[in-house]
Amino acid sequence: MKMLKPVLVVLTGYLLLKFGIPFIGSQLHPGTWPVVPTSVMKMYMFFLIVGTLMIYSFSEEGYAAVIQPAVNLYVDPARGTARMAVILAVGALGAYVTYQYVKPTFDAPVELRSIHPAPPSSVKACVKTYQLQGLKNPFREDKASFAKHVEEGGVVYFQNCYFCHGDRMLGKGPYYDGFNPLPANFVDVGTIAQLTESFVFWRIATGGPGLPSEGTPWVSAMPVWHELLTEEQVWKVIMFLYDYTGHSPRVTAPVHH
Repeated sequence: MKMLKPVLVVLTGYLLLKFGIPFIGSQLHPGTWPVVPTSVMKMYMFFLIVGTLMIYSFSEEGYAAVIQPAVNLYVDPARGTARMAVILAVGALGAYVTYQYVKPTFDAPVELRSIHPAPPSSVKACVKTYQLQGLKNPFREDKASFAKHVEEGGVVYFQNCYFCHGDRMLGKGPYYDGFNPLPANFVDVGTIAQLTESFVFWRIATGGPGLPSEGTPWVSAMPVWHELLTEEQVWKVIMFLYDYTGHSPRVTAPVHH
């Protein structure tokens, strides 16, 4: 019974944080029901529990009342079954909390995110600065060596890109399920089929760190490829992507005034 007071104090504090504060907020701002963030709840509950235990265990009598149930549970031979049940419950709770922190989630973020964010007017890559508007693949018009360029791009792809995007370019390579967002599915008509080669060059060259703010909060895990590949390799792997999937790069029509 001596433990009833601190338990009631902690329970009352939890109810005030969980329901009392939102209720007061709804009265001050009719039509809303404010929610106390989970991180704030955890912080305040931590201080509330620790503070309550310190207050009720300040005296020797209070300390004995607080600690005695645990001592009895772990010392009394007659409570072996209960002791084992508590140990298993604490272990299961720890495992559950750990899993909740590390489990992957593919839920869409609450913030607005652009799947194909607007590219910058220029980009610095491969020790050069490119003006993206009007930028063209220098190897695409080389019809005599087209197949050769595609083949070389395939070599680059399978040496570098296959592990995430897969051998069929469905975004399901050997490591795909370790990423959020998942690697792009190039076969899908919603990816490279909607884009110009200059856009694809920008995204490959600058990788995840090159995403503008509207491309987050999902952060792409793609490396900054212009630090690992040459300009020629990037253009050729782009040719391979389009050739393999059967898509054609989007072409922007010139504006006539």
